[in-house]
Amino acid sequence: MDAIQYTYRKRQEQTEGKNLFLYCSSKTISVFGTSLFNFALGLYVLKLTGSPLSFAITLMLGVIPMILIFPFAGVIADKVNKKTLVVAMDFLSGIMLLTVFSASYLYQLNLLLIYITTFLLTLFTTFFAVGLEAAKPNVVSKQRLMSINSISKSIDSLGTVLGPIIGGVVYGLVDIKLFIIANAISFILSGCMILFMDFNLNVTEQQQNVKIHIFEDMREGFRYLVQRKIIMKLFVILIAINFFSGYAITVPLPFIVTSVLGLSSRDLGIIQASMPIGMLVGALIVKYIIARIPYHKLLKAIGYGLALFMMLLGLPIWLEVLLFNNQIYMIFYCCIMFLIGTTIALIDIPMAYLMQTEIPDEYRGRVMSIGISIAKIMLPAAMLLSGFLLVFIPAYILPITGGLLYLFINTKMNSHK
Repeated sequence: MDAIQYTYRKRQEQTEGKNLFLYCSSKTISVFGTSLFNFALGLYVLKLTGSPLSFAITLMLGVIPMILIFPFAGVIADKVNKKTLVVAMDFLSGIMLLTVFSASYLYQLNLLLIYITTFLLTLFTTFFAVGLEAAKPNVVSKQRLMSINSISKSIDSLGTVLGPIIGGVVYGLVDIKLFIIANAISFILSGCMILFMDFNLNVTEQQQNVKIHIFEDMREGFRYLVQRKIIMKLFVILIAINFFSGYAITVPLPFIVTSVLGLSSRDLGIIQASMPIGMLVGALIVKYIIARIPYHKLLKAIGYGLALFMMLLGLPIWLEVLLFNNQIYMIFYCCIMFLIGTTIALIDIPMAYLMQTEIPDEYRGRVMSIGISIAKIMLPAAMLLSGFLLVFIPAYILPITGGLLYLFINTKMNSHK
């Protein structure tokens, strides 16, 4: 009996190790391919049109459809086979880009084709992301769930940092069509790898009911969300982070660095790159920290730290008597953005783990997609508000008030366990 159990555990461990390896490999290929493609596409649109509006529309087509599609994608992910959904979306993305690659030789890569491509790619990758996120607890054990979340965040952070750097070097040497074909191949490779993953490693029951009633299923997911106070609290914190990141960091920081302090665009790029580097470090250390500190205590302490770092972004402008040279300002802002990235990773990764373990399989896609879509809506809303206020008030007020408001929310949300 012991020998049978040992053999079973050994097979489970081998399957789990294979799943983790294939997940990391497919994610790395897909993230870097997409990061290079998106960077090159943005530069190409600016070169093709010379219009910031066309560039902004391209960015919006990569964000707004995703926000609108998220809740629907969550329903589909809960109702159909997650592996089939994820693999199909990867292959559809790859086939579509191969079609665009062929069409670009016949009709050239015009603006309409770019808009259609961006929209469809957003559609496919949203369904892919929701399906894979909901499937994570099914492909590894609970003991390795934190690890797969950390690895996922690390790959995303590396893609954010290295994608523009590599893309900037390669873009001047090769044609945009090469970026298209490279990304198409990355999606197809990713889909092939996921084909060999076991999506039923930790599934005790196979789902029988595959009938889809979109709006009723969404209402069920929303009811489940509001009835679970722990999950609802986590989503409120996630929404607050997204809102105040846009309000206190995303919009004011470039204005403060370039327009107020007079640093160069190169300096701004280095400062902004410090945040994903901080996220990478946070992803690497989060498992060790969580092993020593209960998450509710960590969440409260890290929340206070994040609020403080937001406020510090406005400190050099507020204290005008502190007149430093550009190098000091750059080091200061690099350090703050690095710490902001680290704290966000220390909040996000355990939060994802709790959601994945607390929400049952039949609700996971819907609940997570509803909460994430609301959180993502907050970011552009905060950016619009911040941009509007910058016309009327000094730039330093936004990070300071944003930090104070987030401090208040963090205190209220963590006043009870």
